[in-house]
Amino acid sequence: MLQVENLSKTYRLKDREIEALKNISFTLKPGEILGLVGKSGGGKSTLMKILRGMESFERGRILLDGLTVTPDSGDDVRREQMAVTAIHLQRDFALWTESALKNVVRRVYSRETGYEVLPIPENPNYDQLYQEALYYLRLVGLEKKANHLATVLSGGEKQRLLIARQLAKKPKILLLDEPATMACPATKQEVLDAIKNANRELNLPIIVVSHLPEIHAYLADRLIWIDGGEIVAQGKPAEILKRFLAGMGEAMPLSARSASQPLIQVRGLYKRNCLVSTGEVLEVLAMKDLNLDLNEGEITSIIGNSGGGKTTLLKIMQGVRMPDEGSVLYRHGQNWVDMTAYSPERMEVRQGLGIMYQEFALYAGEMIIEQIAYQLGVKGTDVIENARAVAEEMGISDKVLDTIYAMTDMSEEDAKAALEALGLTREIFKDLFPRFPSTEAEKFARPIFQLLSLEPEVMWKLPEQLSGGEKVRASLAILLAARPRVLILDEPFGDIDPITLREVSNAIKRINAELGTSILLVSHHVDFVKEVSHRAIYFENGAIVADGSPEEVSNIFLSSCNAPYLKRLEELSIAGG
Repeated sequence: MLQVENLSKTYRLKDREIEALKNISFTLKPGEILGLVGKSGGGKSTLMKILRGMESFERGRILLDGLTVTPDSGDDVRREQMAVTAIHLQRDFALWTESALKNVVRRVYSRETGYEVLPIPENPNYDQLYQEALYYLRLVGLEKKANHLATVLSGGEKQRLLIARQLAKKPKILLLDEPATMACPATKQEVLDAIKNANRELNLPIIVVSHLPEIHAYLADRLIWIDGGEIVAQGKPAEILKRFLAGMGEAMPLSARSASQPLIQVRGLYKRNCLVSTGEVLEVLAMKDLNLDLNEGEITSIIGNSGGGKTTLLKIMQGVRMPDEGSVLYRHGQNWVDMTAYSPERMEVRQGLGIMYQEFALYAGEMIIEQIAYQLGVKGTDVIENARAVAEEMGISDKVLDTIYAMTDMSEEDAKAALEALGLTREIFKDLFPRFPSTEAEKFARPIFQLLSLEPEVMWKLPEQLSGGEKVRASLAILLAARPRVLILDEPFGDIDPITLREVSNAIKRINAELGTSILLVSHHVDFVKEVSHRAIYFENGAIVADGSPEEVSNIFLSSCNAPYLKRLEELSIAGG
């Protein structure tokens, strides 16, 4: 079915070459689910892109369903390669804004037309095309949602619809790169069961890349461990996962929980989010009379299923999204400042916030030190006083300046929309919040790099020159250079391998213990939450379900998820260190 022989791939950068894959050889049997596991940056995704025909390679060959692909193969061979494979990428949500059924019909019909259009009713195969599309929806458990718009489907349903569309291509091999890695346990279970069912019903060979050992334990018939572009080992999932997880470092102890006072108070919060679909208003979130205190110096984790309101709550707490009613108060000296209403002090509170989003990304073309210099220009000492002086010269009121400053805490997408609404561009940030000189930035960064076990030379590197673990710790270092009082982390570590995640977990605990930083994080990863938190809050449908010890709260959450895949590691007697 698939045979890979001595496959090698080299990336040529400006200053050096990176050998991404070195003499990779393996076979995929008919009907087999083959897992690829390894640390971030080990070459797994590169291999998947080569198998799909999306990337070239220098040495070796691929034998795929009677097709031979070599480094010298022309475009016609690559087109054939792409015709017999289908790939589902981690963050791909490209769907038509119409019913789930029509999304699949387009893909079924494209086998005949070469492009995605809907057949006209006069087409002699019209009914047959729709019946075939319905079959693929049935395979992934979406038959009852066939007439629902793709836009109103849940995250897990969208993932399953994407898989149905790939199956509709009738591929010889399905390639899955991090399926549902960023999803909550309940959503993951839906997607994994859809994959298993498609494999069983179609006898379809599948290659799955995942950082999560529990996914491989649940799905894979066989596992290949890739590290540094080479195959380290291959065999039964239980054996390979045990060896892989043996590389995890020791977990640092959590700092003692002191009798601290509240730092943030959420009072009487109401927020209703609605979605209009086919003329009908659907209530997708209702937060009613929410009250919550967060204590200074603690690490608090919020867990819950996708769409439960966790990210909405974080954005309200940051003051970048407004509630319908209620207040979010931060202790600032002897006073309490409401982040839901303008005041001159709100900018000062915001200066003490460091925020990392799920879609966190380092700027590819800038050295880490340059990104630290930018962060210090936004969050460093005296920046508000300087910004107010410049704003006055430019004729910008303090209230508008406060609005602009809030944009520095928004995700890239939200900030762009907010700037456009004011008729501004990102150039305004350069005028109001100029970067610190690199020499000054280095002084602030050095102790943080030491704290995070990062070599000083990492400051002068581009993101592409860093390992997966270094990238995450460098992102934390950028936030910490300005010494924020509160660190808010919205699921930025969901797609990190367990070995790197242990490094990150220890880094967060060091930040909390040595800098006294209060940390609020959202995560679906319950083992991570148990390991890194003083307190956990289970948040569902806009309300607090449980609040207390991370172990107890996480177990309550898991018991509500119906996620048997999580138990496979225990059944195989596999556990991280």
